[in-house]
Amino acid sequence: MSHGSILVADDDAAIRTVLNQALSRAGYEVRTAGNAATLWRWVTQGEGDLVITDVVMPDENAFDLLPRIKKFRPELPIIVMSAQNTFMTAIRASERGAYEYLPKPFDLKELIAIVGRALTEPKAQAETAHPEEVDNIPLVGRSPAMQDIYRVLARLMQTDLTVMITGESGTGKELVARALHDYGKRRTGPFVAINMAAIPRDLIESELFGHEKGAFTGAQARSTGRFEQAEGGTLFLDEIGDMPMEAQTRLLRVLQQGEYTTVGGRTPIKTNVRIVAATNKDLKILIQQGLFREDLFFRLNVVPLRLPPLRERSEDVPDLVRHFFALAEREGLPAKQIDSGALDRLKKYRWPGNIRELENLIRRLAALYPQDVITAAIVDTELAEPAIVPGVDDNANTSDEIAPAVERFLAGYFAQYGEALPPPGLYHRILREIEQPLLGAALAATRGNQIRAAELLGLNRNTLRKKIRDLDVRVIRNAR
Repeated sequence: MSHGSILVADDDAAIRTVLNQALSRAGYEVRTAGNAATLWRWVTQGEGDLVITDVVMPDENAFDLLPRIKKFRPELPIIVMSAQNTFMTAIRASERGAYEYLPKPFDLKELIAIVGRALTEPKAQAETAHPEEVDNIPLVGRSPAMQDIYRVLARLMQTDLTVMITGESGTGKELVARALHDYGKRRTGPFVAINMAAIPRDLIESELFGHEKGAFTGAQARSTGRFEQAEGGTLFLDEIGDMPMEAQTRLLRVLQQGEYTTVGGRTPIKTNVRIVAATNKDLKILIQQGLFREDLFFRLNVVPLRLPPLRERSEDVPDLVRHFFALAEREGLPAKQIDSGALDRLKKYRWPGNIRELENLIRRLAALYPQDVITAAIVDTELAEPAIVPGVDDNANTSDEIAPAVERFLAGYFAQYGEALPPPGLYHRILREIEQPLLGAALAATRGNQIRAAELLGLNRNTLRKKIRDLDVRVIRNAR
């Protein structure tokens, strides 16, 4: 007994054969074609319960054919395959009404599972959109990890679901948030970003929700907040893990009730904003430490999206390098080429600063080196490891080195208060004592370069700047 009839269109005979055999074994009736014209004829004759089609065919691009199919038979599910597996391919497939997009090469078991879902799920007419075509691709990479992200983003474009983007610093969290906005149904509205780590904690509520005249010292006039500025669009809350508890409570109310009040205000204000949050921290650990509200986490984490570090997608490095060289040339820097040996070095590097570090490197290579072709020797010069801070043994146990200093600190701390119980906050005070010299040493090791120091420490640049200011960090001049 047949489970349904499937129309397959691909100009590659080998792929047609493989799909025919796999789908037939799964119990489907299969018809295959090598061009778009035959597929269109079958569709108009009412044949097929599902279509599987390649994008590029000899007589017509499937992205031009899909709108006609959806108009003629809107209930017919279409699965799009493509070897041009970029972010824009996934977006165009979604815009033109495809049920699913599969990059080549694909897993046959996954394809069979998708076919089964497409034929059994209730038929729903997807809302489609056709934004302006752009030359700049917001996300670059063809690795399996990036393909998974593209497919999730394509499904999210026409929704208002709250998204939580996680990933190390420099992985492109704001780029993903902007892509969600620029290619989604809110693209005509504003995109407003706010970085929690870059704003003094006592001003975050005012920045988010605005304040009334006289709400606090220095509030000489009413000020609009980011929620009001983002009305009808998208609000990107970067480094959400650095949001203070009071602001978390206010944000939770917005997510629960769809309204907020300004600082010093009394009248609730309705809001129509899509929230996209991002963090490089483990929020579950912050919840355990009492630093982040669990109920807020669940409200924000409706759709979790993890961005892989660059070391987990090293096969994307060549595409990223070419992309950044093209951007640098567009900005007026000299055109450059890169040889295979240099690309091999870049693919093997660990990239602690992720894509941001790679982009900065490419700009330096374009700006500082007169050679037309970047070689492995040049790359080796730029990727040289920073000098080790004298006196630190790589084989030593850091805890053993620090323990005596902590014990001395504790002894003096308790002696200061005699029989009285010292005030609370010892944990954070010791962390502060350790954090100050660590940041100072990192800055000295990178000759005061805050970008490189942030990469060395694994911190966001804005987070480092805030810590330098809050902790009054002094550079340890003899660290190198």
